[in-house]
Amino acid sequence: MKPFTICTADESHVHLAEAISGALLEASRDKGTGLATRSPEYIREKMLQGKAVIALYKDEPAAFCYIETWEHGRYVATSGLIVLPRFRGHGLATEVKKAAFHLARRNYPGAKMFGLTTSLAVMRINSDLGFVPVTFTELTSDAEFWKGCETCQYYDVLQRSGNKNCLCTGMVFDPTPKTKEWKRKKSSSLSLAD
Repeated sequence: MKPFTICTADESHVHLAEAISGALLEASRDKGTGLATRSPEYIREKMLQGKAVIALYKDEPAAFCYIETWEHGRYVATSGLIVLPRFRGHGLATEVKKAAFHLARRNYPGAKMFGLTTSLAVMRINSDLGFVPVTFTELTSDAEFWKGCETCQYYDVLQRSGNKNCLCTGMVFDPTPKTKEWKRKKSSSLSLAD
């Protein structure tokens, strides 16, 4: 494996925003999957806010993901996961997504985390982190979030359904103790004690 550095992006990384934005645009076109693109300015903003994770190979961007908050921090989305083509096959998507997950959990411990994806690989990564598939009614109702989908090739599907359905799968990680995993563990321990 190449020597990658994975860290929270900051002002020292803003010069890489153009390359990351271009990679998102290229992946959106080439993969034929639902992938919203982001401008270099948007990516720079996430870096300056400390809301992005970057993987570097020497001085080059290798992978990237950012977090966005909605409804005053009640919901957090991990978005924009991209591994630049020449760095694929090294497990970077998983490592960067995990780092973004931990960054979001540290900064917004009580928030529901969510994401939208058409990528089976991202669904698997999310599942490993504890995300579960949900209907879109379980996601934020913040209009600004849904506006971010405008650059996705499937936006017309989302629009026609009134933001209730798309080709993407919505996935949520709920940190509250009412999650299925907690209920299962709790019921197991109760039955053993009885």
